[in-house]
Formats: sequence, structure tokens, C-alpha cells
Amino acid sequence: MSDARSESVREQSRHPETGLEPTDVGPIAGGNLRASDADRERVANVLNTAYAEGRLTREEHDERLDRLLNAKTFDDLVTITHDLVVVGIPAPIQSTQTSPRSSNFTIDSTAPTDESDKLIAIFGGVTRHGNWRIRKRSHAVALFGGIDLDFRDAIFEAPTVEVSGFWCFGGLDIKVPPGIQVRDQTAGIFGGTDVRDLGEPLPGAPTLVIKGVTLFGGVSVHGPKPGKRHR
Repeated sequence: MSDARSESVREQSRHPETGLEPTDVGPIAGGNLRASDADRERVANVLNTAYAEGRLTREEHDERLDRLLNAKTFDDLVTITHDLVVVGIPAPIQSTQTSPRSSNFTIDSTAPTDESDKLIAIFGGVTRHGNWRIRKRSHAVALFGGIDLDFRDAIFEAPTVEVSGFWCFGGLDIKVPPGIQVRDQTAGIFGGTDVRDLGEPLPGAPTLVIKGVTLFGGVSVHGPKPGKRHR
């Protein structure tokens, strides 16, 4: 963002009575400072809530999430939520670790791992379940094998996690808690991806992005069937 544009954004954000720049809306007040993972998490929560409330379409939500993943500074973040938040009204303080009572998902970005998680199943299998940590990025490869991931009791290290991979004569099966949002960006060659039983998206729920290619294989992402509850 140019200096002139940054100054224009700051001038428009000044309090109408005091003329002072707000201190409670980090992206506008920060200017060209580098954005942290916690800043991106707050913006992701705003986007997820706006989508759940119907203020963003799925296409708008996905497009803004892509911009969020590529954002470098506070000025990059402010354009993503400029029409979704009210400047000058302090927002409630939220913990970086959330565990809504309406679902089982937990987000804890206090100690993220930069290195991607490697999941390799060649003529065998990989299983993850229980109270394990889902890294921001995971790479899963199955060749004549299968990978079974259970996210229902897991801890998400970021509000948006990405699983990419290649599945040939094998597959990837992911169980997710209700209310999570899933973005399917896979390509199937004599294979495919099945996403079902997710339920209505919940405010603050994490987003799962699936990328990769299935060749004579498949990817399945599913929540609990209607009428059943995970214990």
C-alpha cells in the first residue's frame, strides 16, 4: 500500500470527536508494521463470523481468506475487514485459545509450529486421533495405503489449517467436529473428494483447506451424522 493511501486510511479512521487515531483496532493503527499470527487469527475470526451471519457469501469468504494468508502488514489486513467492523468501538478481548461449548474444536495459536507435518503411508497406514495438535500446514501422501485423521478432539494451531498431498490407489479420511468450514481444492483423476455432514458453520470455527491430487484414490471429509454426537 502506498504512503498516500495509508495516510488516507488513517485519516478516515480518526475518532470524529477527539481526532485521535484509535488504539483498539490493530490493523488500522499499525500501518506498515508486520502482522503477526495473532493478528491474522483475529481477522480470520471476523471473516468466519461474518460468513456464519450471512454478511459474506462463500465466494467472498474464500477470496478474503486467500488474501489473509498472503497478508504481510497491518495495512494489508485492514482492507480485508474494512466493511465488517466498526472503527472506534472497542472490540471484546478474546483469548487465543477458544473452546466453544457448542462444538469440540479448540484453536491455540500461542505456540505454532512453522514446519509442516509429514504424513506418509506407502503400503501401510497413518492414524492420528485424540488430543493431538494439527499444524498450520500438513503434507499427506498415500500410495497403496491410507491416512486416517480425527480432528474432533484435536487442537488447531491456527484458525486456518491446510492439508495438501497426493493419493494414488490410497486415500485420506478426515473426521471433523460440527461447524467447521472446509474448502475443497483437490483435483481427481479416476478419483474424487467427498465432503459431507459438516452442519451449519459456527462463529469462530476453524477452516480446513484441502489441496492435492487423487489418482485412483479418494479423500473423505465428514462430520458426525445427523442425530449422532461424538463423545
